[in-house]
Parts: sequence; C-alpha cells; structure tokens
Amino acid sequence: MPWGKGTVVRSAKGFVFLGGMTGWIDGYNPKSPGFHKTPTVAEGAAAQTRLVMEKIKAALEEMGSSLENIVKMTYYIKGPFPDGVGRSPNWRLDVIDEFFREHCPRLCSNDNPPPSELIGVASLAHPDMVIEVVCIAALPD
Repeated sequence: MPWGKGTVVRSAKGFVFLGGMTGWIDGYNPKSPGFHKTPTVAEGAAAQTRLVMEKIKAALEEMGSSLENIVKMTYYIKGPFPDGVGRSPNWRLDVIDEFFREHCPRLCSNDNPPPSELIGVASLAHPDMVIEVVCIAALPD
C-alpha cells in the first residue's frame, strides 16, 4: 500500500486546517452533564470512519476547498493494538478507500493518497469514539 511521501503546493491562496473530526452525531455536547454516558457517537468503527470522512468533505467544501486539495491527514485511532495500530479493528482503511473511490478516487490507498500519519491513542474525547482525523487542505487559486 503506497503512502504519499509529501505534497508540493505550487500555488494556493491559503490553507484550511480542520481540527479533529470525530464520529459524534447530533446532540453531542461535551459540556452537558453525563455526556460521556449518552450515545452521542455513531456506533462502530466503520460508521464512525464514514461519518468522519463525510464531515471532512463537507467542511472543506464549506471553507472553499475540496477533497482534491488535501495536503495531509493525521488519523488518531483508539486501541487495542495487540498487533499494531494498522491491524486494530478500529482502523478502517477499507471504509476510507470506499469513501475516496466514491468522491475522489485518486486519494485511494492504492493510487496517490495524501501524506498521513496513523497514530494509536489510549482514549479520545468520548469513551465510544474510536477515530479522530485532522486534515490540512490547500485553498485553490
């Protein structure tokens, strides 16, 4: 599986820096009492991964960019990691590739994915969250 080594941005009028996108659903409010006890996260790694990717696409488009302009992505995956992060049941590259095949095929892992990091973590903001993604994209001229 090839991973992008780097991205060269030859011309852009700026960049979009998306904060950690997670699989929270409507009603998620970390300031409400007992938020960590309510089901405010999509159920399962596949559903959370798909939702995160949809949120990234929507946020980039809202800010004047697109998936085509992604420069770098960082994936934070919640454990367990008995065989490494890349083999965790919470790392759903198949879902990410399916999403990219639908919306931006050149970013699939077997083509030309953006440079990225895959980082294993012990916990995320909600006990049921298993993925968080940070994304940087260029703003096209």
